[in-house]
Amino acid sequence: MKPRVLQLNPILIPEINEELASLYEIHKLFEMADPQGWVREHGASIDAAITGGHTGISRSMLEQLPGLKVVAVNGVGTDAVDLAYCATRALPVTATLGALTEDVADLAIGLLIAACRNLCAGDRFVREGQWERFPNPSAIPLARRFSGMRVGIVGMGRVGRAVAVRAEAFGCPISYTDLRHMEDVPHRFVPALIDLARECDALVLCAAADKAEGIVDASVIEALGPKGFLINVARGRLVREDDLTEALVAGRIAGVGLDVFVDEPRVPQALRESERATLQAHRASATWETRTAMGRMVLDSVAQALAGQRPAMSLTT
Repeated sequence: MKPRVLQLNPILIPEINEELASLYEIHKLFEMADPQGWVREHGASIDAAITGGHTGISRSMLEQLPGLKVVAVNGVGTDAVDLAYCATRALPVTATLGALTEDVADLAIGLLIAACRNLCAGDRFVREGQWERFPNPSAIPLARRFSGMRVGIVGMGRVGRAVAVRAEAFGCPISYTDLRHMEDVPHRFVPALIDLARECDALVLCAAADKAEGIVDASVIEALGPKGFLINVARGRLVREDDLTEALVAGRIAGVGLDVFVDEPRVPQALRESERATLQAHRASATWETRTAMGRMVLDSVAQALAGQRPAMSLTT
């Protein structure tokens, strides 16, 4: 009999799904009419669970899966999993750490360039036929050069470091803030976020910061100033969205590029309507290459745990 795997989120790579189906008896919770009822009836027979970073898995569900040998998170976010509880059960919780780094850093720079150069507004200007109606060059406001901007990075982990490498290639001076100064990072460390914002032209949020909330508030936005840009590829809740939307409407910030939001998929109307906002639907890792690599890491984690080994990517054992 094949091991039984409970899958809480879809995986978008066909070859990964095919391999999962060939190795395990897969039960797709996200397709069930009565998922809670199914777990109550069959939870004791489940050997492994696969979930996403946003969905996670509740403690109440974990308690109904007494035979569980691994929770494999197809992502890097683990704040929706009770890691402390899993540790008490010696239950491995794995994440696809490292697989997303390059794509997330790429998107961070892409969002910053798009926000500085008004790429999305310019695209709409052409698509909607406005260029033909208003061919005068002054019909589109002048943009902001990205090359040479002073870039401040919040969170100098894998993604922060990858963003720094990319920004350096554009001649951007780099400074950063984190919980501590890092000896192996050549860039200038600024202990206080508000000071970093005051000294930079663009602030890029890269921190995992599972427990942090609202660290970019009105005071930080004011320090960044009306010529400053904010990019967030980390966690939506790191930003106080009310403060940000008010600043955008009032012109107290030059532009934003956001891949994450506080209450996804609901995005404040003021952000959706702002010409100074470049928005994505939490898709920083959404490439074939990265999603395939993530799927491979999930497969490895499940296989290792079911073979009685400690999964290489375990965060709890």
